[in-house]
Amino acid sequence: MAVDPLSKPRKPDIARGAKASRSPWREQAESYFIHHRKVARDSASRMWRTPVASLMTWTVMGVALALPVALLLLLTSLQGVSAGWESGARVTAYMKLDASLEQTRKLAEEIGADGRVDGVELIDRDRALTEFRASSGLDDALDYLDENPLPHTLLITPEESARTADGVASLLMFVESMEGIERVQVDLGWLQRLNAMTDLLARAVWALAILLAAAVVLVIGNTVRLSIESRRDEILVAKLVGGTDGFVRRPFLYTGAWFGLGGGVVAWILLQLSLWWLSGPIERLAGLYSSDFSLSGLSFDGAFALIIVAMLLGWLGAWIAVKRHLDDIEPGEIAGG
Repeated sequence: MAVDPLSKPRKPDIARGAKASRSPWREQAESYFIHHRKVARDSASRMWRTPVASLMTWTVMGVALALPVALLLLLTSLQGVSAGWESGARVTAYMKLDASLEQTRKLAEEIGADGRVDGVELIDRDRALTEFRASSGLDDALDYLDENPLPHTLLITPEESARTADGVASLLMFVESMEGIERVQVDLGWLQRLNAMTDLLARAVWALAILLAAAVVLVIGNTVRLSIESRRDEILVAKLVGGTDGFVRRPFLYTGAWFGLGGGVVAWILLQLSLWWLSGPIERLAGLYSSDFSLSGLSFDGAFALIIVAMLLGWLGAWIAVKRHLDDIEPGEIAGG
């Protein structure tokens, strides 16, 4: 039969000689940690004696914690892919049809000398027509053309420091102002819209995470409140024999921490199962679009941080419940009863 640490008084040290030979602060520290260990063990055993109720609380916490973390992982994967697309963005400059190859080469050298440009690739009109003929499958139709309708083309790769929306826009204006350029094309508008939507979703996810964290705190607080009510007599006895508020509060705080630990583990399991369930279809869909997009799961540090945050939320919920309801239980209730 387990002995409740609330009602069990601390045993006096029988070995007086050993007590005299050890410093008081060391004895107090050992007694403090021994009591913490006993309280933690007793709180865990109480939860295991009610497995169904404990599992339900862990599941509610796990779902509430896993949802915002899953959305944050999805946003992180999207931001990583968009950053890769942005870093690989190139500016395509089309020369006028009457521009000569020599004029195009000089223009490529001039653009390449700019500090914002990493490199310039020249595609002459004959090569462009050959590549278009090979990729389009319109050989018969192209044979009826009297002349090559394609211009000389410059593929301009920005420097790494200029591979941003503002940097590419500045380079775009510089290239457009040069003589002999007919049109400049860079398709970053959709990427900017994607980044704007991603930023908006990130804020929405953080707001959802805060709301669900508050819900977790309330669930733990209500669970601990019920535990306080069921142990009201034990609390009264502990206060009658001189138990301090910290002594009485400690078992419930450990209960909240254990609930948080279980909820964090359940959240991690749900995330791993969801990742395993969705990774196959997502990889197949990304392959159809020739993309290497994939969902990234929690690292070891991320899983550890998730469990720590869950335990802190459980501890906070228990502390709020104890602070609110424990002060209402006073030893005078026995005399009044």
